[in-house]
Amino acid sequence: MSGQGARTISTEDFLAEYPEYTTTAVIDDLRATEYDYLDRNQDIYLDYTGAGLAAAAQHRAHNQWVSAGCYGNPHSDNPTSRAATAGVETARAAVLAHFNASPQDYTAIFTANATAACRLVGEAYPFGRSIRFVLTADNHNSVNGIREFAHSRRARTEYIPLVGTELRVTEAAVRAALGGRRVRESHSPAAADGRDKHRGLFAYPAQSNFTGVQHPLEWVDIAHDHGFDVLLDAAAYLPTHELDLSEVRADFVPVSWYKVFGYPTGVGCLVARRDTLARLRRPWFSGGTVQAASVEGGWYTPTAGHAEFEDGTVNFLAIPDIQHGLEWLHGVGIDVIDRRTRCLTGWLLDRLLSLVHDNGAPVVRIYGPRDMVNRGATIALNILDYSGAVVDERLVARESSAVGLSLRTGCFCNPGAGEAAFNIGRSALLGLLGKPPGTIDSYVAELGLPTGGALRVSFGIASNFQDAQRFVEFVDTTYRNRRCDTQGLSPRKHC
Repeated sequence: MSGQGARTISTEDFLAEYPEYTTTAVIDDLRATEYDYLDRNQDIYLDYTGAGLAAAAQHRAHNQWVSAGCYGNPHSDNPTSRAATAGVETARAAVLAHFNASPQDYTAIFTANATAACRLVGEAYPFGRSIRFVLTADNHNSVNGIREFAHSRRARTEYIPLVGTELRVTEAAVRAALGGRRVRESHSPAAADGRDKHRGLFAYPAQSNFTGVQHPLEWVDIAHDHGFDVLLDAAAYLPTHELDLSEVRADFVPVSWYKVFGYPTGVGCLVARRDTLARLRRPWFSGGTVQAASVEGGWYTPTAGHAEFEDGTVNFLAIPDIQHGLEWLHGVGIDVIDRRTRCLTGWLLDRLLSLVHDNGAPVVRIYGPRDMVNRGATIALNILDYSGAVVDERLVARESSAVGLSLRTGCFCNPGAGEAAFNIGRSALLGLLGKPPGTIDSYVAELGLPTGGALRVSFGIASNFQDAQRFVEFVDTTYRNRRCDTQGLSPRKHC
């Protein structure tokens, strides 16, 4: 059988397959102007799930902001403090407007990133013996880490497993877990009547940062019906989708703004429902979070709302850039970005899956959905050699970097999805418990895996067809018909 390579596809051929791509031509104009640094530096950027890219207009807006006045610490009432406070509060209002979140129902707490937002929830949530923490196995480690707060207060943590080759979670499993029984057992209808309130916290991502799977937003209402608060991780979802909190009434939504529009880094937020936020109890206080505190008396009085959770002095020179970024995003059109990235992702999936070696064996293994049904613009994969062995993702990282490709390798801080993708069983993982920390190679050897992770390719606001085409050409010319044992590498260590 003769193997199939990546036939050179012209832009015209691509547009014939995806005619809706022509409606996103505004991004090509922006690529040539606001994102011209990509082509000028010959960068092929394929890591938008890791970080978004900023337009030159966003940097200009920042320069205009900081040069237009003098800004001081917001925790005062002098002119420069008021100027800084005005910038911060304008950005806060812009965030709530972006989510269509009523200021009466929601507030936005500025943090360093989505991770810091998750920690705010974890450290202050009222976990206890009767208050559980339920989460999907597909979650970022910043969400997984909340379980340590739950454990410290003797709350039970329960993971809902991923099933099937698409690595999804079934609604039946969600209902069973929230109903208080083990996933493999049926649950009583009486457990879902919504009468038992505040039974715990349910956490899941709107979009997986590993596979791109989009988990149903309807689960928010299901969890509420079962008496659970909901932390909806939107970090990977928001760069290409809108989230309307007047309809999807999640209690906590952690966000990293650099993932949405590239700049500023070091600024995120927690969008939180005010009534749920009022039930949190912080284990400490700091400057900026109290109305008053006494050393001799040993007491303190926390401030109300978002101020109780914004430790110290917020990044008042960068937070106004969130408004600039949102204005830029809306000007381009989130629907336009979504349409373009869906076209590129669909085309790339088809082309990668069509690649075969001369012996008929596939060149790539996709983790997660192989089509565009309920998935985002993120593809996780491994490359396979002629014999079907996995090519070590660290070797691919070196070789792709050498030709100017910026993609992601590893498990992407999502061990649950990685364990499901690589079929790592519970018994093997428990065998590592209590062992001293080792290297990646030692863990891989202990688990009997051929490699320590996967590759991740993701599209975003400045992506174009040539980016996707360059990646397919790289895989085809570098790895099709490649035999790892002929590369002068240690057997299976790098292949």
